[in-house]
Amino acid sequence: MKIKDHFLSQEIFEIKETETQGVFKTSPIPSNISRYYESEDYISHHQDSGSLKEKLYKFLQSFNLQYKKTILLDRIKKGAKVLDYGCGAGEFVRYIENDFETFGFEPDADARKAAQHKISKAAILDDINLIQDKSLDAITLWHVFEHIENQDEMLEIFNRKLKDKGLLIIAVPNPTSYDAKHYREYWAAYDVPRHVYHFSKKGMENLISKKPNWKMRKIKPLVLDSYYISMLSEKYKKSSLFWIKAVVYGTISNINALFSNEFSSLIYVIEKK
Repeated sequence: MKIKDHFLSQEIFEIKETETQGVFKTSPIPSNISRYYESEDYISHHQDSGSLKEKLYKFLQSFNLQYKKTILLDRIKKGAKVLDYGCGAGEFVRYIENDFETFGFEPDADARKAAQHKISKAAILDDINLIQDKSLDAITLWHVFEHIENQDEMLEIFNRKLKDKGLLIIAVPNPTSYDAKHYREYWAAYDVPRHVYHFSKKGMENLISKKPNWKMRKIKPLVLDSYYISMLSEKYKKSSLFWIKAVVYGTISNINALFSNEFSSLIYVIEKK
C-alpha cells in the first residue's frame, strides 16, 4: 500500500510486509528522519499551543493516563521501578512519579527539556545505559515502538534492564482495526515515515513468539484512540464536519472491536522469562 505523509512532507511512502507475518515496514526510511519530526504541531513534543486538536488530545489523554497507570498497578506494586521509554514531554512520567520510582528516557532535546520542567521526582535521561541492568520492574512504550528501526537490538536492551519476570508494555496502532480499513491511505496512524513499523495484532504476537526471552501475557485495548485517529484521518481527507464523523466512525470501530478484538490501538503486556 502507498501512503502519503499527510502530516508534514506530502511525500509518498510504501508499506511492505516483513518476513514476520503481520508486521509491516515503511519504505524507504529517509536518512534524515529527524527532519520529519520538525513541526510545532507534533503533538507528543509540543503541547502548549492551545489548538482545538490539542485540547481534544489532552481531554482523551487524561482518561488514558489513569488507564495506563491501572495496567501497571495490576501487575506491579507501588514503589516499583518503572522506565517510560520515549517519554516525550513527560505527561505519563509526571502522572505516575508519586506511585513508582520513575525514570523517563527521551532522545529529543526539546521534548526532554519540556519533560524536565514538569517533573519533580523522576529522572529524565538521554542514555538508557545510565540505568543499571536487571533493575527495572517495568518498561513502558506508549506509541513509541513503531518509531524504532533497530527493534531487535532494543528488545535485547530492554531484556537486560528488566528484572526476571519484569514487564515490557508496548502500545501501538493496529492497521487491521475497522477505522484503519475504513480510512485506508488516509488513516492517520500510519504516520509515515515517522512510524517505521506497523503491527497487526497477529503480527505482534508472531514477533514476540519468535523471541525466546519474552512471553505475551495480556492484550488490552486503547479504546479512545479510535476517536482521535478518526478525527485526524477526517482532517487529512479535508472532510467537513470532521468532529461528527470522527465520533461516528470511532464509535463504529470500537463496537466492531468488541467482537473482533481489533481495536484501533492495542496494548501488549509482555513478560521477561
